[in-house]
Amino acid sequence: MIPAPREARARPGHLPAVIAATGPEAEERFREFFSVPIRNLHTRRAYGRAVADFCAAVEDWGVHHLAALRPVHVAAHIEALGRGHAPATGKQRLAAIRAFLDWMVLGQVIPINPAASVRGPRHLVRRGSTPVLPRDDARHLLEGIRADTVVGLRDRALIGLMIYSFARVGAAVAMRVADFRPQGRRWSVRLHEKGSVQHEVPAHHTLEAWVLDYIDAAGIGEDRTGWLFRSAEGRTGRLTERPLLARNALHMLRRRASEAGIAVPGLCNHSLRATGITTYMAAGGSLETAQAIAGHASPRTTQLYDRSGDRVTLDEIERIIL
Repeated sequence: MIPAPREARARPGHLPAVIAATGPEAEERFREFFSVPIRNLHTRRAYGRAVADFCAAVEDWGVHHLAALRPVHVAAHIEALGRGHAPATGKQRLAAIRAFLDWMVLGQVIPINPAASVRGPRHLVRRGSTPVLPRDDARHLLEGIRADTVVGLRDRALIGLMIYSFARVGAAVAMRVADFRPQGRRWSVRLHEKGSVQHEVPAHHTLEAWVLDYIDAAGIGEDRTGWLFRSAEGRTGRLTERPLLARNALHMLRRRASEAGIAVPGLCNHSLRATGITTYMAAGGSLETAQAIAGHASPRTTQLYDRSGDRVTLDEIERIIL
C-alpha cells in the first residue's frame, strides 16, 4: 500500500533532512539548484514545492540518504500524487524531481538518476481550460470602464493590451513607459517574456489610442524608465510610482467584469490572452500568425487558446433528425 503524499514540511530552499544526511556536497547542490539553473521565479517556486514534497515522502518511507533512492521510490510518489492531483501536476512534479536529481548526478552526489526511467501519468491536452470571454462580452467589458478617471484609463489600457496583443499579465505589468514606443507613424508594444526574451508586437489602432490616453492622463510620458501600469493609492484615484501587481490586475479584472454584469466562472488574466487569440482566429486569422503574436514556441500551445471551434450552432443541432 503506497501512503498518500503529505504536504512538505519544508519550504522551498529549506534544507530537508534527507539532504542534510547525505552530506555537505548535497547541501551545496541543493541550494544551488534553486538559484543557478532556474531563473524563472514561478518555476523556482513550483520546483521547490515538488522537491520538498518528494523529500518529505521518502523520509517517511525510511530513506535517509539520496544514494538509497531507487526508481520505485520516485514511481511510488508520483502514483500517490495521482490519487489527489490532476495528471498535469504529476507530470510537472516528475519533471522537477528528475531535474533535481540530474543536478545531483552532475555534482557527483549520486551515481545515477533514479527518476530517469520513471514514466509520468498519461496527460493529453487538446483544449485549454482557461475561460474565454465571448466577443460581445469583451466589448461590453471594455466599453463599461469609465474613461473620465486615470484609474479607469489604466484598467482599459491594460485589459485592451492583454486582448489585442495576446500578452501575458506578467509581461504586461512588467512594461516600462519606454516599452510602448513609436514605429514610424504607428506604435508598438515591447513585452519582456519568459527567459529574458523581448517580444515586439504592433499596437492595434484602438489599443494605441487607449494607451496614449492613459499615458497623457497619468502624466508619465516623460518618465521613460518608470512603470507603465502603476498601482493606485488606496481609493484616492491617484497613481503611485509602484507597478501594478498581477494579483491586483486579477482583482481589477473581476471587479470590472462584475460591474459590467459579466459572469464567467474562473475568469482570470489569462482569459484575456485566450479571448484575443480566439477572436483573431474566428475572424479568419492564421494559426502561424497567432503563434507569432503570442510568442509561443509551438503552434500546439496556441491551439490550446483557440476556442473559435467550440461553438455549436443551432443549425448543426437541427441536423439530428429521428
